[in-house]
Amino acid sequence: MLLRTVIVIHIAAGLTAVAAGASAMLTPKRPGRHPRSGRAYLGALAVLTTSAAVVAAARPHTAHLLILGVLAFASAGYGWRVRRMRHPGWRPRHITGMALSYVAMLTAFYVDNGPRLPLWNLLPSLTFWCLPAAVGLPLLLRALRRHHRPRRSSG
Repeated sequence: MLLRTVIVIHIAAGLTAVAAGASAMLTPKRPGRHPRSGRAYLGALAVLTTSAAVVAAARPHTAHLLILGVLAFASAGYGWRVRRMRHPGWRPRHITGMALSYVAMLTAFYVDNGPRLPLWNLLPSLTFWCLPAAVGLPLLLRALRRHHRPRRSSG
């Protein structure tokens, strides 16, 4: 019964993280919706990772998913931290940390659920590990190019 409750919380946190992360990526990068969505994403990811630890303790065969969850949370934490510190060059590190976090989270979802999803169940299992990165990394590179701020020349 307790495990079932944790799994329901895990699913709700996952859906929240997917929606909040997408919102943060798609909204203008200024005060307001973007930072609100980012905080919601980070909070949902914390719940998601914590609940993944409980599930992995009860079901040790899912420990590989916990590793992806910790990686997702650590990447998002890094992205949040570099934004807060605002050292020179923070923007590409923020984008990279948050994007890699989202890719890791989606990878965990597809590795766990892909075999049970219509059409996805026809794909080889390696696809569940590779497809989120195959889609996410080119989008990350595009975002890095789009948000690149060239240095001003002194002189």
